[in-house]
Amino acid sequence: MRLSLALAAFSCAAFSCAVAGITGCGSSAPAASATVQLTMYTSVTQNTVTAVLAGFAKRYPDVKVGVFRATTGQLNARIAADEHSGGLRADLIWGTDPLSMESYAGEHLLASWPLPGLSGVPAQDKAPYFWGTRELYLVIVAHKGLSPLPSSWGELTSAKYRGQVALPDPAAAGSAFAALGYFDAAPAFGMGYYRALKANGATQVSTIPEVVTDVAEGRYQLGITLDDEVRTAVAQGSPVVLDWPADGAIGLYSPIAETTTGRARNAAVSDLLRYVLSAGGQAAIAKTGWQPVLPGVPGPPRPPGATEVYPDWTALFGRQQQILRQYQAIFGP
Repeated sequence: MRLSLALAAFSCAAFSCAVAGITGCGSSAPAASATVQLTMYTSVTQNTVTAVLAGFAKRYPDVKVGVFRATTGQLNARIAADEHSGGLRADLIWGTDPLSMESYAGEHLLASWPLPGLSGVPAQDKAPYFWGTRELYLVIVAHKGLSPLPSSWGELTSAKYRGQVALPDPAAAGSAFAALGYFDAAPAFGMGYYRALKANGATQVSTIPEVVTDVAEGRYQLGITLDDEVRTAVAQGSPVVLDWPADGAIGLYSPIAETTTGRARNAAVSDLLRYVLSAGGQAAIAKTGWQPVLPGVPGPPRPPGATEVYPDWTALFGRQQQILRQYQAIFGP
């Protein structure tokens, strides 16, 4: 079942339509001309969506893609609002994390993956209804000059960092939800890790970017966020540094799927899915700061000796609500 969130009504003006050749934010039904109109819901960063769809538009000029982009929490609310007012309006969903996407699959909103013969995507980044498009890594962001830096996730509970740690809300950010899933299942952590963070004065903020902003502005000295957010902030001159934990950054894949609504336009939807997972689409993803899912397409550099750990997605599927409730009993909704 999808995360339990309050419904939110989003007007057409809330749609983020910054895509080359994009249509107005109206119906996803095909126009009277030969042009096919698709609607995609996504929590992926705007610059990545824009870059990928600009490349797609050059190859398929007769397919126009309208986009609703929001945080995972807002995306959940939009989908719930659709279902209460006539049905899902998206032809595709491009999400941030597998746990949220599996919730949509569990509600029968996603069609079976239509391109099983597509090659290159690693087996661990696939599910029956969605495939990964990029790799994300949760790391520690630190205020520049902080010494010593924590060397591991566990050190965030140390007394020397009391009241200095910011956490993103897993109900709002899909990547934070993935981190919650990892820590819950990891033998060395469990929900006791979040209780220890809370006891040490850690504070929940809203989103992944907000963590970086708060650390940069000195409200906190440390936080959990995505590697790309830190690299982008550093490139813009922000006083933060990327601290890659020695016990491994938490890796997750960003899935894309066709909805049951999209089946009426299967050929155009399949073309878009195929482009996102092509060398061209993957290169566009890499240029916006993310690690492509296809091997052989170069992505951003990582620190020497950097290691990753991954949640057991299969074991976590179906436990999303339970895990979130346990977390919210500690940090609140």
